[in-house]
Amino acid sequence: MFRSASYRLVSCRGLATNATKNLTIGLIPGDGIGKEVIPAGRQVLENLNPKHGLSFNFIDLQAGFQTFLDTGKALPDETVKVLKEQCQGALFGAVQSPTTKVEGYSSPIVALRKALSLYANVRPVKSVSGTNDRPVDMIIIRENTEDLYIKIEKTYKDPATGTRVAEATKRITEVATRRIATIALDIALQRLKNNGQATLTVTHKSNVLSQSDGLFREICKDVYESNKNKYGGITYNEQIVDSMVYRMFREPECFDVVVAPNLYGDILSDGAAALVGSLGVVPSANVGPEIVIGEPCHGSAPDIAGKGIANPIATIRSTALMLEFLGFNAAAQDIHQAVDANIREGRVKTADLGGDATTQQVTDDILARL
Repeated sequence: MFRSASYRLVSCRGLATNATKNLTIGLIPGDGIGKEVIPAGRQVLENLNPKHGLSFNFIDLQAGFQTFLDTGKALPDETVKVLKEQCQGALFGAVQSPTTKVEGYSSPIVALRKALSLYANVRPVKSVSGTNDRPVDMIIIRENTEDLYIKIEKTYKDPATGTRVAEATKRITEVATRRIATIALDIALQRLKNNGQATLTVTHKSNVLSQSDGLFREICKDVYESNKNKYGGITYNEQIVDSMVYRMFREPECFDVVVAPNLYGDILSDGAAALVGSLGVVPSANVGPEIVIGEPCHGSAPDIAGKGIANPIATIRSTALMLEFLGFNAAAQDIHQAVDANIREGRVKTADLGGDATTQQVTDDILARL
């Protein structure tokens, strides 16, 4: 999959290094099926092969829409405090965000990314060899802190027509873009070393948004051009976001590492999940300078919440991805191999993949393969 040696958090408050094998992991189930899949991630960590020498302390933490209804805050201060002061990693489940405005509520995962400087959302989308899925092996890297997700919006009346107007601010900064371009190029560099070739595709809409997306495009290109001695072996491409969507579904094999502003990255990575069967199998990692939070790409799925049939694979793969970014690659690869074996065999699978297994049955099958 992806070996993240370049982003090992060796300075994570002196704790998350290969010399120290005890890790404190925050567990934030959130809403809906998050409460059912996060326990699968914990079970996997608890059942890792002893050869890896890892042990874990777990801290249960609160966030989500139900937490907002119960306490008036979607992201309690205590959750942020514990993550900052005690945890090297965390697993975040899902959020049930209302589609209409609820006074005082905003997405806790968006707020958490800002509070912990989780500037990169890394989403591998990869098919498993030996299955009937199309051959796909791409990593979508999404800038995680700005764009339209800064949530500066306003509604007012147009004095000329007396009708309502809603506006949202799209923010792209040079600092954030340099940061995301660098991690994307470093990931591409790792793939170059592993595979002998790598391509970075910068996705934007600068033909319309010449200022904001134009800056994103310009800075990504500058990071690449200014470091040709390091990144020169990587093929550098650009793709307008609408044609990117078209090509991603028509010829996904053309894409390797993709970097995009926040909104486009969100849409592309969710759409790409259709190429490998389900959102229930696609993981992500929110990466910052001091902590990594694994997060499955699916939502809270209120239609199946409480039925025990949610697919735990996205969470289990996110758990492995968290370990990779913390520098524990061998343990992560064991998890990836166990998941791949489950998918390849196709005997124990949840309804989203055409099966009838429960969340725990899939988890147990993967645990047995560990």
